[in-house]
Amino acid sequence: MPGILQVVTDTDRRGAQVFATDLHAALERQGRAVRTVALAPGHVGGLDLPVLGPSRRSAATLRALRREITSADVVVGHGSTTLPLGAIASLGTRTPFVYRQISDSLFWAPDGLRRLRVRAAMRRCSALVALWSGSAATVHDHFGVPRERIRVIPNGVPAASHTPVPLAERPAARRVFGFGLDPDRPTLLSIGALVPEKGVDLVVDALVALPDAQLLVVGDGPERDALVARARTVADGRVVFAGSIPDAGPAYAAADVVVLASRGGDSMPAVLIEAGMRALPAVSTRVEAIPEIVLDGVTGSLVAIDAPGALASAIRDLLDSPSTAAAFGAAARAHCLERYDIDVVAAQWAAVLDAVNPAAS
Repeated sequence: MPGILQVVTDTDRRGAQVFATDLHAALERQGRAVRTVALAPGHVGGLDLPVLGPSRRSAATLRALRREITSADVVVGHGSTTLPLGAIASLGTRTPFVYRQISDSLFWAPDGLRRLRVRAAMRRCSALVALWSGSAATVHDHFGVPRERIRVIPNGVPAASHTPVPLAERPAARRVFGFGLDPDRPTLLSIGALVPEKGVDLVVDALVALPDAQLLVVGDGPERDALVARARTVADGRVVFAGSIPDAGPAYAAADVVVLASRGGDSMPAVLIEAGMRALPAVSTRVEAIPEIVLDGVTGSLVAIDAPGALASAIRDLLDSPSTAAAFGAAARAHCLERYDIDVVAAQWAAVLDAVNPAAS
């Protein structure tokens, strides 16, 4: 049955891929036919999706993608590799191609040649969905996408999967979660790929000024060994690396504060939305759309990039005042439920897909 085809880069459980599967379910609840496929297998996996080929850019993958596109009413690409491949594979077809721009294009395409390639692919899109107004302005001003093709739809997560855990239950949650967590220590949580731009090293360094706190790190990546070594040096025994886990729920349940010290490239991180829905206060950096999720002084605290002293101070303020942390958490939940529940977001997506091809409904 023709319908909506979603394409993700691989089967790894990361932001763009998880959002696509959540959107898939929300669109199906609207009665729409949806198929979600991955270009290639992931390095870690975690998502059960049909795979089109052995690698993202192989000829076999491109041929399989074109076959999928020709049988769909509309195609949605999630993730950077889906942009050039979707633009190429849809050439000569009548199937509209919609691209979801999830990160800062200037951050990931810093030189002229890369920008020319991205610009050419973006201009092939029937519509481009940006997560916030700043990203929309970037793709118009720097990549030449006509304003009438740009839509702004925020990130979203399923509210039903993210419910709060009372403060009194967190020590028990730490015992159940395991990995050597001390159930009686205030617990910070960092979730994301272990890459430099996520700033996990800054969170580890902040522990020097927070001797009573421990840090739970969920995620994996090329910086893991360096981060483990750094943690042993500056906060020995107080940093737990859990790796990639299939369900982050127990990690959130164990946490008092969620910390994301992003250096850039994070347009609208789902981890901060998930934290908000779980009524957890967040400390993060003023990067891209993060101030739209974390309202400084209302739902959490924002600090400058590469400022571990300010990061530690903001965390300390929340750990020293449980009443402030609780108030921030309650405000974060109300804010995120109103704006970022996946069903609210899916209704906005439905309007875009119907506009580019009414048959998608």
